[in-house]
Amino acid sequence: MAAKETYEFQAEINQLMSLIINTFYSNKEIFLREIISNASDALDKIRYQSLTDKSILEVEPKLEIKIQADKNTKTLSIIDTGVGMTKTELINNLGTIAKSGTKSFMEALQAGADVSMIGQFGVGFYSAYLVADKVIVETKNFNDTHYVWESAAGGSFTIDKITDSSLNRGTKLVLHLKEDQLEYLEERRLKDLVKKHSEFIQYPINLWVEKEIEKEIEVSNEEEGEEKKK
Repeated sequence: MAAKETYEFQAEINQLMSLIINTFYSNKEIFLREIISNASDALDKIRYQSLTDKSILEVEPKLEIKIQADKNTKTLSIIDTGVGMTKTELINNLGTIAKSGTKSFMEALQAGADVSMIGQFGVGFYSAYLVADKVIVETKNFNDTHYVWESAAGGSFTIDKITDSSLNRGTKLVLHLKEDQLEYLEERRLKDLVKKHSEFIQYPINLWVEKEIEKEIEVSNEEEGEEKKK
């Protein structure tokens, strides 16, 4: 297995991430809107490709978005069965090539624009760092193998090839939430946000949350007798 590769973020992207991480912006919930929007775009791409090549959907016929909250690991995962990314796309799209909107967005921010405009500049992915101190991106494209991208910001990210994955096609973002952002693991909060930010999304969004069930356990007469003897 190839060793994990480390890459430096392009200077403007690094600057953008620092701005996002250190912002005192209160409306941090927009991160979910941006990630859902990106997932929807990825699903649009695979659907469009399938019009000329139906076999592309065979490994994963469903076109959907899944959101999973895990309170034990303090992670929020957003999974789509979209087009996924090749290794090259992963490196270019998430870190080494600054989109034209990167600089424009930073200039707009410094001129007093709202962080919520981030998606209009094509750099919505980085809004994940409003609520997370580490982000892991697992992806599988039809023309490549499984890769995982990981960064806790700090100027660099790593890329690794993985063999054990439940992802047939698409992208899975795992956000390791900051201690003061754990509200995004709560079912009610997530339901409200998904409803609010998925108005124009044409794919199903499935929310998976942990449920605690209190169960009454019947004690047989014999066990009751044993308890009394003690």
